[in-house]
Amino acid sequence: MKSLFIVLVMAFWGNLAVAEHLGLDKLLSEIKQTQGAESKIDAAKETAFLADPAKQKQMLEVAQAELAKQEAINKQLKAELNSSHDQATQLESKLAERSEALALDELFGVARQVAGDLKADLNNSLISSQFPDRTKTLGVIADAKALPSMKELEQLWFTLQQEMTESGKVVAFDSEILSTKGEPRKAKVIRIGAFNAVAEGQYLNYLPETGKLADLSRQPESKFLDLAENIAEAKTGTVDIAVDPTRGAMLGMLIQTPDFSERLQQGGLIGYITMILGVAGFIYGVLRLVQLTLTGNKMFKQMNTTELSDDNPLGRVLAVAEKSGMEDTDNLELLLDEAITREVPVLEKGLAIIKLIAAIGPLLGLLGTVTGMIVTFQTISLYGSGDPKLMAEGISQALVTTVQGLCVAIPLLFLHSIVAARSRTLVQILDEQTAGLISRRAGK
Repeated sequence: MKSLFIVLVMAFWGNLAVAEHLGLDKLLSEIKQTQGAESKIDAAKETAFLADPAKQKQMLEVAQAELAKQEAINKQLKAELNSSHDQATQLESKLAERSEALALDELFGVARQVAGDLKADLNNSLISSQFPDRTKTLGVIADAKALPSMKELEQLWFTLQQEMTESGKVVAFDSEILSTKGEPRKAKVIRIGAFNAVAEGQYLNYLPETGKLADLSRQPESKFLDLAENIAEAKTGTVDIAVDPTRGAMLGMLIQTPDFSERLQQGGLIGYITMILGVAGFIYGVLRLVQLTLTGNKMFKQMNTTELSDDNPLGRVLAVAEKSGMEDTDNLELLLDEAITREVPVLEKGLAIIKLIAAIGPLLGLLGTVTGMIVTFQTISLYGSGDPKLMAEGISQALVTTVQGLCVAIPLLFLHSIVAARSRTLVQILDEQTAGLISRRAGK
């Protein structure tokens, strides 16, 4: 079965090859016939053309005329091409010139902008106090309409480099300083970069309007002034110094910090009353403590001697028992209790006053707080809450009086406890000594 299938396939491919071969032969035969017919047609046209000279001449003239026309067109197009080429060359030259000019304008525009910005920075720079005239060239560059010269550009670079270099130096130089009253004086100034300047142990402020250094309206606290004195006296080595990285802004805020007296003034009338009561109560409490201490020393001395003295409570109580001469312990006890009762108020004198002032202090502070808040709310109702400085006075009074009340109450409470403990100790000594005296009488 398989062999039969193979025979059939071979027969099919053989028939297909025969058919293909017959088609190619037919195509070749047709091509030969066509070539023969076209050759005859061409020969007939050539014979007819050669047989008519007039027509040949006419066709030659037409061809020559067309050639002349095309040559004229070609010449015109070449002229236009050359003209366009020259025009393109000129435009390219103008483009290059304008591009170069535009690049220069941009470059010098940047230079003018940098000069203007640098001038603004140098006007506020502390280094300008040592080099006062270095912004003139920058002003010329920044305001000029024409292109700056090479010398001006070099001066711009030098000034910028000078500012960068001097910012990292600590230098000393002689300069004119204005006092708080505006009076000039010569002094040696120590400049720490672009941050601080000190002279004669005090911090200085740079005035951009005049280009001079001036004393601050008030100096910072003493710990910063000590650092300024140290660097003024130093010759070599390293020295600690306070540096203001904000170039004067932080120092300006620091000197605006209220001192102790200004804090008291912020408390107003209530604050003054609170502090006066506190100081008076503290002084009175210290005096009572001293008096009780002296009295206690006299009582201890009385305990160690048989000689009675009336300069202390114990001596006076014992003198009462000595003078009475009673042997009856009940009557003697009553008599001694009466004597102790007379001495106790003297020993406990002032405790109520100290305790009262200690209690009044926080109440006055609370009163000041309420008063300050009332002032704050009145300010808000009049001016709104847009500017915090308008509300600062009322808030300061509210907070400062609270602090003042606590500062009065806390020390007085400690002092009251100490005085009360001392007083109780002395009263206890009286009770112990009289009880011992009664016991001895009862034993007899």
